[in-house]
Amino acid sequence: MSTPSETPGAQNMRRALQVLRVLGHHHEGGMSVSEVVAATSLERSTAHRLLTCLVEERFADRDAATRRYRLGLEAMRLGFASLSRSPLLARYEGVVQRLARMSEDTVYLLLRQGDHTVCVRREDGAFPIKIFSTRVGDTRVLGVGVGGMALLAAAPDEDIARIRAQHAQAFDAAGLTASRFEKVVARTRKMGYAEMTDTVTQGVAGVGAVIPDPGGAPFAAISIASIKPRMTPSRRAELGAMLLEALREPAA
Repeated sequence: MSTPSETPGAQNMRRALQVLRVLGHHHEGGMSVSEVVAATSLERSTAHRLLTCLVEERFADRDAATRRYRLGLEAMRLGFASLSRSPLLARYEGVVQRLARMSEDTVYLLLRQGDHTVCVRREDGAFPIKIFSTRVGDTRVLGVGVGGMALLAAAPDEDIARIRAQHAQAFDAAGLTASRFEKVVARTRKMGYAEMTDTVTQGVAGVGAVIPDPGGAPFAAISIASIKPRMTPSRRAELGAMLLEALREPAA
């Protein structure tokens, strides 16, 4: 019986998976073609051909300005599919449900994947008007949305500056111009949670906070969203405090 390394006709697939693997290991900073060649020992022409194919299929993304490659959205979606049984979901499912019950609003659990967030859990509260701007599996640029903004504000300044520059169009479309963006990041850091209105969807407001990670930089967040008339400044402050208190308690 043949072992996986002896599977005939799988050489090109193995090479492509090898490229994806090294891109995953260097996703934050990205990789040049030369760096991919050095990490994989592939011929430059082979590495370039595989990277081009991965970009065409959206499993990799090439930055037009820096010419560096990172994982693409399709790779992120595959990673999300594996999260349906992740320990994080099991650990914080009760927290999400409790927050939805207490707030009566819509609560989301989000993960950071490179420069994006992906929604991995959604729980609707009892309030009759539901928020459908974010569904499980949706991805958006880190910082567009309160959960993503909480994660972005927790990142180093240089990381924030790079993401703002590389995704300026997405931030501007969400109303987060350069000046407003800086103010929101500063306010988020000061309060310990993010609060925004009319970014992802007009007429919707929310609060979001990171899930503390003693082992390193936060990579997950929980947010609460509702219609703007319901999300008055005093209510946002109340929900922000509720969220921080819930996240300080060890998840069951």
